[in-house]
Amino acid sequence: MMEGFFACFAQNFMTDTQSPASETIETTVPDLPVAQPPEVETAEIAATATSADATATAEAGDPAATPKRPAKPDVFPVLEKMAALYPQLFGAVFLPLKRGIFQDLLAAHPEDFERDSLKAALSLHTRSTRYLTAVASGEDRHDLEGKPVEAMAPEHVHHALLEVFRRRQTRSKEDLRPKLIQRIVVACEASGLTPQAYAELVRSRDEAANAALDEAMVEAEARAAKTEALLQAFKASGKSLEVFADMYGMDPRAVSRMLARATVTPSTSPTQA
Repeated sequence: MMEGFFACFAQNFMTDTQSPASETIETTVPDLPVAQPPEVETAEIAATATSADATATAEAGDPAATPKRPAKPDVFPVLEKMAALYPQLFGAVFLPLKRGIFQDLLAAHPEDFERDSLKAALSLHTRSTRYLTAVASGEDRHDLEGKPVEAMAPEHVHHALLEVFRRRQTRSKEDLRPKLIQRIVVACEASGLTPQAYAELVRSRDEAANAALDEAMVEAEARAAKTEALLQAFKASGKSLEVFADMYGMDPRAVSRMLARATVTPSTSPTQA
């Protein structure tokens, strides 16, 4: 199952997402794989679209149909206009978008955007690896002014994580599964849910994805237990945070973060997230 995780995952997982290692308990968070430059994603999309058009034409019975040089899709000028108007959202760095951003764009620029082309452009944008990477980071959703207005739902973060790692694994010789497990653990902790509630919320019908989720939840439970033990030891010591950290050879900042996490009571209901 371990070797076949991503092969199975690539066949079954739905890509449409709308939407440490140390003895001192604290773990480091592995970075998401670096997203491809926009021109790479653009070339891939154009090539895929052209190939599909050529196949459809040939199947329709046109004997003279031959693949042509990829033409620039109509959505690209729309994407460029979006980036020009809102570089903080669609520029070099992508930010997660608030739900309803489509209607907001139409209302703000009725003469600049045509409904269908804008819908297609936003669909392409929100399925890009760079956008999914932003969602997977857990950042809040933003409005047209670039202001955070809505927390990202845990299930959206989780499924974006899965999709980003699935895409990266197809291009990497490194086994990225351990990094995925760590990121799911961090996402669970950031959600404010217990591991059980988190698993209940994000579990899908994909067995391979669920196997990764289960492994991550075992580690999340263990980390939660260690953090609670640290909190009790700190309370019993009667020492300051700095002295306590020095007693155990830990970084005071790491201890502070873990104690803060331990004092937050996780929700046992996904609906409360």
